[in-house]
Amino acid sequence: MTAAKNSKSISASEGRIIQSRKDRWVTIFSYAFLGLFALICLYPLLLTVSVSFTSERLIASDGFRLIPKSFTLDTYVYIFSHSGSRILRSYGVTVFVTVVGTLGSMLVTCMIGYAISLKELRYRNVIAFVCNFTSIFSAGLVPWYVICVNWYGLSDNILALLLPAMFSVWNMFLMRTYFSAISPSLYDAAKIDGAGHMTTFFRIALPLSVTALLTVGLMYILSYWNNWWNALMFINDRDLYPLQYYLYSIVSNVNAISSGKIPAGAAASIKLPSETVKMAVTIITIGPIIFLYPFIQRYFVRGIMTGAVKE
Repeated sequence: MTAAKNSKSISASEGRIIQSRKDRWVTIFSYAFLGLFALICLYPLLLTVSVSFTSERLIASDGFRLIPKSFTLDTYVYIFSHSGSRILRSYGVTVFVTVVGTLGSMLVTCMIGYAISLKELRYRNVIAFVCNFTSIFSAGLVPWYVICVNWYGLSDNILALLLPAMFSVWNMFLMRTYFSAISPSLYDAAKIDGAGHMTTFFRIALPLSVTALLTVGLMYILSYWNNWWNALMFINDRDLYPLQYYLYSIVSNVNAISSGKIPAGAAASIKLPSETVKMAVTIITIGPIIFLYPFIQRYFVRGIMTGAVKE
């Protein structure tokens, strides 16, 4: 009798589930805990936004405040007035690299994942082993740099921002898991109808793996958008600087001037907002990704759980 009272009951008149008091308290606690955790995660972002709109003088006197005494656009005016055209060009480079790199990476990753998901492919386990081996063992930074520059000619070239990050073994295995879950009877039916592997890949495998495509696509988008390392290693032409690396150079220059590491004559009359510049650069960088992520978050969570739960 007690167990029946504590369990969920269904109202015959309304046809809905009525929770017991214990279940309601559990639900309230869960929402409160998740809400508090969300606020804790959101706090650094809000603090970053607040500091970016605060003057350097108030930062020096009051420290970081979630709600500053006064708001100012001086830091953003400084960044865009001194480097506005460069930032816009860097935005264009980053957008181009992100779009082209993501499409190319998805094509390569999905094709390899689809190929090794087919049981009739000879040596597919060997191919998978070779791919996995490269993700565990690496020759090191120097051989990688020598091969990219001397063999592939990736120096002051837009391809230097694309090719080194074109393939991810982890993403490939994620796509292979999705492709392996597709019923082989669909492939057999397509083969009977005269479809080749390319037709089967584009018209059957990909449409049935939308969740995985969005998940892996988001990973590649974040990777290309936040990548500044390849620019540091291979790019000397300022016209090819991606957004991340160009803003990194701005912060480095501001810190160098503020710390007195450049000749005194050149910086004697300069008072730069070193702390607020860091925060403003962060907001400029992550802005587009913040607006993109909520639209595909549910697909990302669903895709990342692939293979984690066995039925």
